Amino acid sequence: MRFVKVDGQGNPNTAPAYRLAVEWLYGVSYALKFAAKALGKDYGVPPLEGLWWADDNAAFTARAKDEWHWTMMIMAPDFVAEDMYEVAVAKTAKKLGAPPASLRFEPHDEGLAVQILHIGSYDDEAPAIRRLHEEFIQRHGLIENGLHHEIYLSDPRKTEPGKLKTILRQPVRRK
Repeated sequence: MRFVKVDGQGNPNTAPAYRLAVEWLYGVSYALKFAAKALGKDYGVPPLEGLWWADDNAAFTARAKDEWHWTMMIMAPDFVAEDMYEVAVAKTAKKLGAPPASLRFEPHDEGLAVQILHIGSYDDEAPAIRRLHEEFIQRHGLIENGLHHEIYLSDPRKTEPGKLKTILRQPVRRK
């Protein structure tokens, strides 16, 4: 699948780079949607997704969010071409100014993965992540094989924290 992506580092609740990344991802994604609609192809903009990592994984359990690295991304349909993406970036730049340096349109192939649906606050994901990593992956003879991946099914601006729905995903390979 192809995604519009932006990389960054820092606390997603406070880092200006995170806010800018999300604004750009939605700006470009909606510009792509409206360009496709003009061609007779309509689609719903998919949810925001994130790949997360840290130089030291203890930063996650310690909730040291300033040490987190991320790639935020939104999928685009297969028919979206590079030229459509370039036009969408130019249109979004008229509203938001210069794009983030890491803004790009590229494929993402995760391969085999396991996932669990978490309902609740992002800060309460740890038990579900632990079950996924320490129980399910181990029990099924799998090994982690990529970055922690989250798919945000709820809009945090409109949903109570306790009702947020997030798919927690981990790419794996067989032992």
